[in-house]
Amino acid sequence: MLTLRAARVLHVETGELESPGLVRIDGDRITGDTRDDEVLDLGDVTLLPGLMDMEVNLLMGGRGETLALSPVQDDPPLRMLRAVGNARRTLRAGFTTVRNLGLFVKTGGYLLDVALAKAIDAGWIDGPRIVPAGHAITPTGGHLDPTMFAAYAPGIMPLSLEEGIANGVDEVRKAVRYQIKHGARLIKVCASGGVMSHTGTPGAQHYSDEELRAIVDEAHRRGLKVAAHTHGADAVRSAVEAGIDCIEHGFLLDDDTIALMAERGTFLVPTTALIDGMDLSHSAPELVEKAAEIFPRAKTVVSRAGKAGVRMALGTDAPAIPHGRGAQELIALVERGMTPLEALQAATVNAAELIDSDDRGRIAEGLLADLIAVPGNPLEDVSVMADVRFVMKGGKVFRDERR
Repeated sequence: MLTLRAARVLHVETGELESPGLVRIDGDRITGDTRDDEVLDLGDVTLLPGLMDMEVNLLMGGRGETLALSPVQDDPPLRMLRAVGNARRTLRAGFTTVRNLGLFVKTGGYLLDVALAKAIDAGWIDGPRIVPAGHAITPTGGHLDPTMFAAYAPGIMPLSLEEGIANGVDEVRKAVRYQIKHGARLIKVCASGGVMSHTGTPGAQHYSDEELRAIVDEAHRRGLKVAAHTHGADAVRSAVEAGIDCIEHGFLLDDDTIALMAERGTFLVPTTALIDGMDLSHSAPELVEKAAEIFPRAKTVVSRAGKAGVRMALGTDAPAIPHGRGAQELIALVERGMTPLEALQAATVNAAELIDSDDRGRIAEGLLADLIAVPGNPLEDVSVMADVRFVMKGGKVFRDERR
């Protein structure tokens, strides 16, 4: 039995601050047992549940990567080694659960994020709990076709259906089934263009309505949710009407589509920090121009969606912002109109709801002992979330910087 003692405990579901804060751990769970076999005094910090990032790609980014060349330079073993460092940085930043939303690299059909999740769960490497999507499902030339990063010549890095490139109803059904067979726990689909791709306008719908419905049908019948990279309002509307569960980004949402999302209960993961934080210094001029047009419009989405009652969960889109700096998204959500508590709820209770996990996201008896500590009061200054002093996942301490 272990008791964590802190100056404060934040109950994110209510915003209640309990002082002093005591959380008792038995194995990998929070317990109501009052025995104090061992006490760990964390000092003048606030304890809160481990954070969750609903939009990352741990297999991309990190030191030494050249985005345009990485898809043809990094083989699967190198990419997995890259992911080890990214996973460790993410966990040490206080994110104990993530959704890895779709590989879009050549792997020979291997689902590397599924393998990464297994390695972390087995304790071989340090990292967050991963909900893996396997390969993103995208049409030929779609936003998540890896050739989006550069204007590759024909024949450079051809991809298979097993790697997510699928066209037509029959192929998208088979692609979804392949991801599920090999361990995907949700499905990621490219439903519109993207800001940082060479494949047309960000708002253009990529898959037909019939293809989108087929993807959702396959996933939902197997009990998996579908997340869709989507920017344009018309493309988002088609995705929502097809039954997609979560919209990633949504930078060009209009008020009518936001209202439809609120009505249907469709989640939004707005990834808003990258608007200010993405490094465009090495991007092609046409992509910089596209970002200059889209990003100012995207800054209004969080406040409008919040007022309409859309459920939102935190996502960084790392490495669009660097792995290990997820607190930037919390700060950006507050800058866009959320209260600090609402931003923290997006990273905890809302995220837990999105991934259908009732064993995390709060500090309560019987839940996983996923806990972090930060100085000060994050309800008064959310920027303290960038200074994580303590990280516990499943009752095991992964960071302890008591001062």
